[in-house]
Amino acid sequence: MALWGKAPLIIAPGMGINAMFTYTLVQGMGLTWQQALAVSMMSGICFLAISLTSLVGKLREAIPTSLQEAISVGIGLMLVLIGLHKGGVILPDSASVIAVQSFGNPGVIVTLATLALTCILYMRKVPGNLLLSIIGGTVLAFLFGIKPSAGSSLGGFTWSSYGEVFGHLTFKGLPVTTLIVAVFSLTLVIVFENVGLINAQLNMSEKPERFKQAMQATSFSVFLSGIFGTSPTVSTVEAAAGISSGGRTGWTSAFTGILFLISLIAMPVITLVPDQAVAPILIFIGGLMMPSVRNISFESMEKGLPAFFIIAFIPLMHSIVDGIAIGFISYSLFHVAVGKWREVKPLFYFISLLFVLHFVLQVI
Repeated sequence: MALWGKAPLIIAPGMGINAMFTYTLVQGMGLTWQQALAVSMMSGICFLAISLTSLVGKLREAIPTSLQEAISVGIGLMLVLIGLHKGGVILPDSASVIAVQSFGNPGVIVTLATLALTCILYMRKVPGNLLLSIIGGTVLAFLFGIKPSAGSSLGGFTWSSYGEVFGHLTFKGLPVTTLIVAVFSLTLVIVFENVGLINAQLNMSEKPERFKQAMQATSFSVFLSGIFGTSPTVSTVEAAAGISSGGRTGWTSAFTGILFLISLIAMPVITLVPDQAVAPILIFIGGLMMPSVRNISFESMEKGLPAFFIIAFIPLMHSIVDGIAIGFISYSLFHVAVGKWREVKPLFYFISLLFVLHFVLQVI
């Protein structure tokens, strides 16, 4: 991403896609994890082929502006929800219903106090505001007697363990029909999750012209993920933290990668930082993505409702691609229903049909 995409984006295994890798490809379709890695590599090749052509630009242009802005807002709200969970402000109870923690809880106090500190430092334009907030939140957590997450060492980490997954992908015993269905589903999810994420983040960094190169860099990393033994990669939502701190070029992603390597030996220090000191940053970054909502027109319901669906369903379904899919399908359906189908580009209808097929394949 640093060398080719030249964008302040961070690539890591997708937290929704790794669930699809495990529960859909392996448990649902009966693939071995080695076969699923082969599917990942093939999806990377398909993604790379798309990103090298003009199709990737046409995909972006086919998406209405209102939906592009809605994706940014939806991702922002998902960051807020992740931050609230991570900070212990809201917790899922035994019935999987969100429960609000007592405001007398020390963890909640630290989270909200650190959030306030983050906002104040940012508004005062203090250099290194986010990092200073994390440090301040860590000190505050220790004063309240909050201990960091368990595990203050590498826990037996060894480079040799990578030998168990590196280069272990295989097509042996994988039926052609199953391979096609698996590659189609995974490619669809990977492409449109990255289209939504990368477009939103590049707009946030005011560098939309780097979209195609950023997509190419991401697609190449998806191809490599199958070889290196991990589920497919995506541009992460946390990249917004670097962008909000001033990241505008590939140097941001380069230094992030270097710091991740250093973290292997600095883990005992890093794990001293409690979740309550990090969660407020996610909540704050989510707030920075909210202004995009002003560019959405809610006067026309056939445009406003699909945008609302994306904004609501991305965080509530904990899935960027499912939220996008519901918004796209409803946008096409509503425009046909009110007789305005000519306002929608043919490619967008095709994309919507692909999402319908994606949901059908999940059912069967």
